[in-house]
Amino acid sequence: MPKPSNDGVSSSPDSTLSGGGETASSTDNPGRSSRSSGATAGSAAAGGDTTTDAAGDPGRRPSDSGGRTVSARKKQYVIAPRQPDGLQAMSFQPLQFSALEQALRSSNDIEVVDTVGPKSVLGALADGMGGSQGVLVARMTEQKAAVLHQQGQGRLLVENDQHLNLMDPALRQPAMVTGVMSTSGGPVLNAVVSVIGKDGAPQAEAEVSLFGSMLPASGVTDANGQVTLSLFGETPESVRGLYVKPKSDYWSFYQRDPDISTDEANVVTLRALSDWPSLAGFPRQRAYGWGQKAMRLDQLPGNYRGQGIKIAIIDSGAATTHANLKGIKAGFDVLNKKTNPDGWDQDTLGHGSHCAGVIAAADIASGIRGFAPDAEVHACKLFPGGQISQLIDALEYCIDKQIDVVNLSLGGAEVSEALEQQIVRAKRAGIACIVAAGNSGGAVQYPASSPNVLAVAAVGKLDEFPADSYHAQTLDQNVDAYGYFTAKFSCFGPQVAVCAPGVAITSCVPPNNFAAWDGTSMATPHVTGLAALTLAHHPDFQSPQYKARGAERVERLFQIIRASAHRVSLADQSRTGFGLPDVLVAVGLQNQANQQPAQVAPQQAGVMSPMMASPQLGGALGGAMGNPMSGLMGGGAVYDPLGLDVARAAQMAAYGTQWPLHMGRFPLPQPYTPIMW
Repeated sequence: MPKPSNDGVSSSPDSTLSGGGETASSTDNPGRSSRSSGATAGSAAAGGDTTTDAAGDPGRRPSDSGGRTVSARKKQYVIAPRQPDGLQAMSFQPLQFSALEQALRSSNDIEVVDTVGPKSVLGALADGMGGSQGVLVARMTEQKAAVLHQQGQGRLLVENDQHLNLMDPALRQPAMVTGVMSTSGGPVLNAVVSVIGKDGAPQAEAEVSLFGSMLPASGVTDANGQVTLSLFGETPESVRGLYVKPKSDYWSFYQRDPDISTDEANVVTLRALSDWPSLAGFPRQRAYGWGQKAMRLDQLPGNYRGQGIKIAIIDSGAATTHANLKGIKAGFDVLNKKTNPDGWDQDTLGHGSHCAGVIAAADIASGIRGFAPDAEVHACKLFPGGQISQLIDALEYCIDKQIDVVNLSLGGAEVSEALEQQIVRAKRAGIACIVAAGNSGGAVQYPASSPNVLAVAAVGKLDEFPADSYHAQTLDQNVDAYGYFTAKFSCFGPQVAVCAPGVAITSCVPPNNFAAWDGTSMATPHVTGLAALTLAHHPDFQSPQYKARGAERVERLFQIIRASAHRVSLADQSRTGFGLPDVLVAVGLQNQANQQPAQVAPQQAGVMSPMMASPQLGGALGGAMGNPMSGLMGGGAVYDPLGLDVARAAQMAAYGTQWPLHMGRFPLPQPYTPIMW
């Protein structure tokens, strides 16, 4: 038996990757193996009864129909040396990791599909550590991955290369197989939905969904603006919701308990974005989004434009066909890096373009203006289909290009130690990662849950969207005196640093249009843009201490952003963090003491006073007074649970809920559950 090397992995491909008793198969049959001990993993699970197919693959039975039995496929894994505390383990030297790569490539049943590492000497030395080896991406069976992980003896990361999600609302899929199934003899509801816009113009490519008591029916309108949907096992009386999401330029539509006809077309007339008072004349006349005004971007002097700062948006690309995004000149298509690395300017999803508009839309006469229109923006295309290994590669690009701020409106289902090592490395290189908290309505997702990033939750504001739009479905009971509320979909937890506008956010979509979307995906670019302004204009970052790239610079940036925030909504801090950041405070033009709220409203019973904006002070006073509501209210705010703001009650009634006592009646269907950060 070959002698193991110092890194705990045998230098022989056969012995290293065979897992002891498992021997690699011949090259004529890659991906299959047998155990000399007799029992296989499949036989153990099946109680010892196994069948081998004609190709010699245990556990796969030939199909009588001439096909093949479905079984688990090979999976893609990220393989990297573990670096305790972010430091390179002494037992892993570059030469030994190269030997591991050679061993993997020599194995008959392992396919190395990519190597991700520093793109230049500058990238290799950027974090001040040097000697970064990167990661390997390989395809293999779960059993082979388990063997490799075991033989790494805790010093080798072998992780599933999980797929990532964008953080905005997406159609809910059935969580489990339902026990109720419609039979061929059951009722079928067929409904034609016709979607029109201004002057009766048919709206093509609008997403339409009908929701009943079982599975929903969804479709996309044709050139005539029509779609036919079929709900099995439903009647017109059991339909619980109708949702329409236009492609662009119109508000969404949602009707609870709709009156659906099966005899004639059901017409939905959408409202144009420009019909809303705050967007009058849009997009012919330039406008600030409500979120930008809430953060006081519109009060910032005109010469504060983010000059000299580099921003990377790791997303679905950026459509430079858009008049507001023509200034984006650089990027990297991670998905097609071997065939078309310059394909970053093609955005089939529109998600990256929407984020880019909030961050850096050009300051021209039409459309919207971004936070930092003079910043240098790099669009890294990771979607559709992005994986952990490709995000690591995108961050490698950011390190190489000396990016200052990265917008990550994305997330995964599980924590990745390999990705965390790259985030730490990026932070040491002076890169600040601003990450969406997630849209599942549960705990903060990863990588927003990382201690090395700034996590952003989403809030909304009354009177910034029509009551019959789907945006109203994001409303919860935590509405403050100024109309701010925490979005129902937004993830929460102690990792949330700040909140930002993430409901009914109007921004750019391809090819040269605009759309109002929801999500922590939309909240995060607000903070990314603010971070760019802070780095460009706050006096601290002109000093030698913080001008130099490094982790200390990133931490100071995060500290300033948190300190600039003021409390919004009546939710606890796990949902809003330090609150909504303020641009004027973040760039150093004002201090927190003389910061004013975006709107001034009279103090009334049952309303948190703006004077209690500090959660630390409020918490101390609340504790001293023995106030049982101090945790809920974020401190010593005086709270009367039976107090009623009559004006706010009328506004809440327009959105179909109760105020101030929320009884959980709103809404019934939840057609879109956010899965993107």
